[in-house]
Amino acid sequence: MSSPRDVFLRLVKGVCEGPYEDLAGLYAEQTHVTHPLHPLNPPPLRSRSELHEHFTAPPPQNRTLNRTPVDITVHETADPEVIVAEFAYQGQVNETGEAFTVPCVFVMRIRDGLIIESRDYIDPIASARAWGQLDSLLSALRPPGTDNR
Repeated sequence: MSSPRDVFLRLVKGVCEGPYEDLAGLYAEQTHVTHPLHPLNPPPLRSRSELHEHFTAPPPQNRTLNRTPVDITVHETADPEVIVAEFAYQGQVNETGEAFTVPCVFVMRIRDGLIIESRDYIDPIASARAWGQLDSLLSALRPPGTDNR
């Protein structure tokens, strides 16, 4: 059986290299994945099916990110199911050549080789910039009726 560290490493490498169709298989059938730093507060992903949709959705803005996980530090905790992983996705936007770094911290509970819970703290500004969505994120955060200046 895979250790929590091994499962985490397969996840972040799979996010970068694919195959994306296989990523949901790293999660339990019923799971709970949140993105607490996301400014639009998306609902949790609660099932393997929802995660499959999440991982296989077309990329925003027709951008392709060539990325790799870097600076990985995995902290074990007193609970053998729980790890805290610090890392960054680093790479380049294929269409523009723009370099990016997206810092992340994941707090994960992994039981019997499957992720049953994850809180994914991903820098929302760096991520939106890499995906070419910074303007749309800022627009979504503005109160209705305000201008874009």
